[in-house]
Amino acid sequence: MGGEASKAISKEILWGGGQSPFSVSYGKMMMWYFLVSDALTFGGLLTAYGFVRASSTDAWPIGEQVFRALPGLEGEYPLIYVALMTFILIVSSVTMVLAVEAGHRNNKSGVVRWLGLTIVGGFFFLGSQAWEWSHFIHGSGGSFLLAENVTVQSADGQTHELTKGDAVYMDHHFGHLAEPWLEGASNISLVENADGVKLIEVGEHSHEAALHGLTLNKYVENESQVEGAEALKLWNARSESFAFGANMHDNEYAIQQAYANFFFFITGFHGFHVFSGVVINIIIFIMAIKGVFERRKHYEMVEKVGLYWHFVDLVWVFVFTFFYLV
Repeated sequence: MGGEASKAISKEILWGGGQSPFSVSYGKMMMWYFLVSDALTFGGLLTAYGFVRASSTDAWPIGEQVFRALPGLEGEYPLIYVALMTFILIVSSVTMVLAVEAGHRNNKSGVVRWLGLTIVGGFFFLGSQAWEWSHFIHGSGGSFLLAENVTVQSADGQTHELTKGDAVYMDHHFGHLAEPWLEGASNISLVENADGVKLIEVGEHSHEAALHGLTLNKYVENESQVEGAEALKLWNARSESFAFGANMHDNEYAIQQAYANFFFFITGFHGFHVFSGVVINIIIFIMAIKGVFERRKHYEMVEKVGLYWHFVDLVWVFVFTFFYLV
């Protein structure tokens, strides 16, 4: 019976090897395998981030408070610059589509033109990400932890009962002015006078600047400003734990160190993908200029690189949503 069933199937239908059963080249199929495995990697990282954030009992920073580094207008228009770099990356995906379409028509000049614009968009994104990282690492004034419980009244008249280990944030001018000397914190004292609270350095260096105030819950909603004598109370209750910006050990944005670690790893991993894509695009761009694909009589390599570039763009949409919007 089995023999009769096999005879009933046409030889044209049976796959006898020698060519892909999916009507796709070996190179394209392997690219899809790679992209699926890479998607699972990013999916695992973002799932881990979401799990840690959901299970955290500490306040988690919100993107619009942390990322406000618009060149020339720092501190204003939150997320505008991140939105711009996201838009440029999406546009670069459009130019890649046009490069692939030109390749289908064996249009060398079209491939070179659109692939060149894709490379420019990739460089813009990488430069923008470097800008974001530098500001994330540098921070916005710094923070310190309290060594004891303290009760203060904020500028809006509300009373706040803070406990040992809570974070207090310094304003940008005061924090970065004090940063070079905070390793010898015992040499720094604050006094209140008619002009407000002053920073006095009595060690090897001397400098004086107004402390306009300190901030509670700076990177979450409903932040509170503490000024004058109340700010002095917080300063006098400080521990020796200061954090300026973020690194793999400390960060000023959240008590949870996992926030900075996830940001560095996931955005850095994606940035490495973008960098790799730009390098590959440049290689294909040079090959197209030299007429390699014209001699091969097809531009399939451009299409395979295009698949990778679209994947990188799609992953950024999820990274952007998780870190900046949610």
